[in-house]
Amino acid sequence: MSDASPRHIRLCQCNPTVGDIDGNAQMVLNALEKGRAEGIDLLVFPETMLSGYPADDLITRPAFIDAVMDAARTCALATAAGGPDILLGTPWCDDKDGHIYNASLMLSHGAIQNIVYKTQLPNYGVFDDKRVFTPAHTTGPISWHGHRLGVMICEDIWFDTPASVLVEQGAEVLIVQNASPYDTGKRDKRLTMLRQRVQETGRAICYLNQVGGQDDVVYDGHSVVIDQAGAVLHTAPGFVQAEIDLTLNAKGKIQVKPAQQATAIDLYADMYAAVTLGLRDYVRKNGFTSVLLGLSGGMDSAIVAGIAADALGPENVTGIMMPSLYTSPDSLTDAADIAARLGIQLRQVPITPVTDAIAAQLPLAGLAAENTQARVRGLMLMALSNQTGALLLSTGNKSEIACGYATLYGDMCGAYNPIKDIYKTEVYRLAAWRNTRGNAVFNDSLLHKEPSAELRDNQKDSDNLPPYDVLDAILYQLLEREQSHQDIIATGFAAATVNRVAKLVRLAEYKRRQSCPGPKISTRAFGRERRYPLTNLFTG
Repeated sequence: MSDASPRHIRLCQCNPTVGDIDGNAQMVLNALEKGRAEGIDLLVFPETMLSGYPADDLITRPAFIDAVMDAARTCALATAAGGPDILLGTPWCDDKDGHIYNASLMLSHGAIQNIVYKTQLPNYGVFDDKRVFTPAHTTGPISWHGHRLGVMICEDIWFDTPASVLVEQGAEVLIVQNASPYDTGKRDKRLTMLRQRVQETGRAICYLNQVGGQDDVVYDGHSVVIDQAGAVLHTAPGFVQAEIDLTLNAKGKIQVKPAQQATAIDLYADMYAAVTLGLRDYVRKNGFTSVLLGLSGGMDSAIVAGIAADALGPENVTGIMMPSLYTSPDSLTDAADIAARLGIQLRQVPITPVTDAIAAQLPLAGLAAENTQARVRGLMLMALSNQTGALLLSTGNKSEIACGYATLYGDMCGAYNPIKDIYKTEVYRLAAWRNTRGNAVFNDSLLHKEPSAELRDNQKDSDNLPPYDVLDAILYQLLEREQSHQDIIATGFAAATVNRVAKLVRLAEYKRRQSCPGPKISTRAFGRERRYPLTNLFTG
């Protein structure tokens, strides 16, 4: 253990953008100037800060890796003027073996002084690291101003061996750089795991997490510092950029001023913050400023409108009400009401003239006629998106998407869906939570009326699907827990209902392949986390 003098470390909970190498590097350089003025000795940045995460197959492009490495060298040169030093997460091509690693670089005195490689490459859920990175062996602590820093990268801390090896080799503190995605159970799991590592090693842990939205992934931040006794000294706020300043004293003792304890976990507060951040970053990082959506007068489109207004400002959101012969007066009233409460723009574009023209040329009945209405609405929304430059939001919930209760090229049109990974019953609970924050934007009619697609007379969702409380309970076991049909039936659900729901899920895979992205919220989201074949006859 070292008796080195105290050193001031800043953990930078940042929001990088995949592929914006210059912009990400500039964030590092700006933090360097600020840290230099404030007497910081070491700046720590998240995993793959320079490239963003996940960069997927960009990592395999030589030009991309060359640009990332050039940016890292530029950051290193900037330290020549004096502290702070920089611990920088980045992809790195090793000049000895030519392999690409997920790395952490210690930058100091104008040069790259040390390189640490990630040892454990996750290949589950949203992760696909083994596709693009090479695993490495633990290389030992970094000697830094008389201290011994055990530097780890994300997945490494979830296994006991990397931390134990670092401590055996003299690490007095563990610094972990992360790009750890949000889901509804992640914060508890992280804290439990981190305390276990502390108990095993007797070392304090500085856990730095990325924040921000990246396509279908949201990083929640919630960086945390835990002392050698397992006490949480500081937790950074979630879903925003933040800094944690700490002092590393002799023998690896950590001090944080001011201390900041995490507030109690509020499931719906975190969920709402995640989808809001995911939408905001998707829109802005892709160069858009405004969005539009079909505002039907139902709960799903209402909550998407609310999320959009909170994410982007109501002046940047337009709702399009597209009534037909089957649109109820309540739906017209509720669409107008939610638009007024949110302060968003509302435009009404009836679809009957268009559906009548189609019927004159191509007489349709039943499901074909219903789907035609949805597709006319999708056509109009896409046309308005093209005309105005506003990004089109889709509004289907996870229950509908799971069962295929949606129309391709109709209500599935859109570039992004904030509630794609939220079950229907959770949509209502999320809306009720939002009503407790500031003004109540969702009226009782929205919260309590029976869901309907309104594509035929007196249509209800329950005509085609089990009640949502039953449906969602079955879907949770089927999707999140991957239970067999028999296991689900054994919990008390009717066999016919379980088999029917499972069949709907299986047959709708082709629709999901064509759906737009949306933020991962659950422990098992469609897309990266659940990859099933389109042609699939397994029914167990």
